Amino acid sequence: MSLAVPAAYEQWMRRALADARLAFGTGDVPVAALVVDGLGDVIGTGRNERELRHDPTAHAEVLALREAAASRDDWHLEGCTLVVTLEPCVMCAGAVLAARIPTVVFGAWDEKAGAGGSVYDVLRDRRLNHRVEVFPGVLAEECGEVLLDFFRAKR
Repeated sequence: MSLAVPAAYEQWMRRALADARLAFGTGDVPVAALVVDGLGDVIGTGRNERELRHDPTAHAEVLALREAAASRDDWHLEGCTLVVTLEPCVMCAGAVLAARIPTVVFGAWDEKAGAGGSVYDVLRDRRLNHRVEVFPGVLAEECGEVLLDFFRAKR
């Protein structure tokens, strides 16, 4: 069963894609994330900064969640949506669950390390205490192209 994708998800993904392209300047994999509150306001942004910060946890999702929690002065991010250009990894899926994010929207699938339904499905694992509604493949081709361009340039 395919879920209808709200138009706002594509709009937010386009913003995330613009942020992802900024990673080319730091040598980081071009992935970006936004946390959007229930009113549609962006309250947290992040892009991969592992190379820039020399920090293995500096994934786009983690940085966006940290900023959103700081803006709310609360780590509970109920009612928010995480929008990310690449399917979250296991670490980022765990952070989403810990923050109680109810909705994740992602662009490209990560067939090597994804935890939103490709390799693992951590976000919807019924054994865990929180499950997420997942909207995969939003602007997947565009999100994938940004990643392909990055890796082509590295070769």
